[in-house]
Amino acid sequence: MRKIGQFSMLDKAIACLDHGLRAVFLDDSQKATTYPARNADCPALSKEERSRSVRLMRVNHAGEVSAQGLYLGQSLVSRDTETFFSLMEAANEEKEHLHWCEIRLKELEGRVSILGGVWFLGSLCMGVLIARAGDDWSLGFVEETENQVVEHLDNHLFELPEKDVSSKAILLVMRSDEARHAKNASSRGGRKLPYWARKAMQFQAKIMTTVASRI
Repeated sequence: MRKIGQFSMLDKAIACLDHGLRAVFLDDSQKATTYPARNADCPALSKEERSRSVRLMRVNHAGEVSAQGLYLGQSLVSRDTETFFSLMEAANEEKEHLHWCEIRLKELEGRVSILGGVWFLGSLCMGVLIARAGDDWSLGFVEETENQVVEHLDNHLFELPEKDVSSKAILLVMRSDEARHAKNASSRGGRKLPYWARKAMQFQAKIMTTVASRI
């Protein structure tokens, strides 16, 4: 295996661009075999219930777009081989989450956020800036991000219509994966972020989820 120092910035930029394009433009039917809700027996939802599910799943889709940008940005300037490949592995799993959310939105006759490019590019830049502080801080950011995502998914599981078992099946698998990402980041030496940084992340996430739920 090549060491991280043997990859040029151009090498990593091309790999990240390829991954990002595949995440955004890959035919979501290719993820149907792993789709957690493929065998779910979901009752018909009322118009109000469907609207609520669409709003929540649109937010989750936007969050997964952001996760792609964040992980790819961090991997671009990561210094350690293990950290680089762990970030890319997590990005691959988040890519599955992204397409599961997209499939479910289509089933609900909803749409994704029209600001997907904004979420991706903003998170990509944030990932680069964070990773420049060092891999330990970068991993600490992953841990805190995923912990906040787990809390966010818990809220969505509560807010979803009781009959929407398909969306719940998706979010339960996503929750398990996100919790594992947080644990892995911590075990690889992630540093605990200061209080002000954690609160700033919560504020930024609140803005994104509020906007994505509407646009």
